[in-house]
Amino acid sequence: MHYQGIIYRPPSEAASILLQVTVGCSHNKCTFCGMYKEKRFAIVSEETVFADIEYAAHHFPQARRLFLCDGDGLILPQSRLRSILERIASRLPQVTRVGIYANPKSLRSKSVEELQELRRLGLGIVYLGLESGDEHTLSAINKGATPEQVIEAGRKVKAAGIALSVTVLLGVAGSERSLVHAEATGRTLSAMDPDFVGALSLMIEPGTVLHEEVASGRFNVPEPLTILRELGAMIEATDLSNGLFHANHASNYLPIRARLPEEKQATLTLIDRALAGGLTLKPEYLRAL
Repeated sequence: MHYQGIIYRPPSEAASILLQVTVGCSHNKCTFCGMYKEKRFAIVSEETVFADIEYAAHHFPQARRLFLCDGDGLILPQSRLRSILERIASRLPQVTRVGIYANPKSLRSKSVEELQELRRLGLGIVYLGLESGDEHTLSAINKGATPEQVIEAGRKVKAAGIALSVTVLLGVAGSERSLVHAEATGRTLSAMDPDFVGALSLMIEPGTVLHEEVASGRFNVPEPLTILRELGAMIEATDLSNGLFHANHASNYLPIRARLPEEKQATLTLIDRALAGGLTLKPEYLRAL
């Protein structure tokens, strides 16, 4: 397989074939993110992608899932995505689900009808980074979208019949705006009604703009208990019709996996117990991205 730079994928794609169709991220301006700083955004040639599909056909015949890397594969033109998915279906017939990262910009470029075509060709899940539903916070982290734009993007995925997984970032609003961020994010998630929510906890990466803001005192990183209260407030404000809320990433202080709405109250009770000291939080040295 041909890979350029470090390859990232969602935790749920751990057993998937990783097929790099773009290099880097088409936005790549978020203040907290250091994932693609060493890469310049580019589209991988169709020849290389098809060669990797052929390699996967010979070496991973049992793999049932495939993930299209890098940070925003959905930005590819519809014709390119169509040809890639058709080749996957032809050469990897055992693959039952293809996943992809997206952002509001790439989803604005696709109609519901185009997304429906991609679903028919095998695209089964879209991973969309919300980070925060608070407009002030989104502006501060240079996300490049408003809450309304992210809601519109998420609803478009759902309308196309594709599973939607949304990522939010605990602590990204800093100490002062923690609960505002939590409640606004819960309302935004409710408006999108994703199938999955993945909550990560902020970790400051060297080389990022946010790292500089912390060093200069312009950003105050929330304490663990503040982040835990934020998680509780976010879940309290989130109403899903039938979604899984995950906060069991390696960066989180307290692993949570809850189906909403039925397990909402039990999860809030668990968080309250942790806040009262009844549960041990993950120590800093065990946290990771």
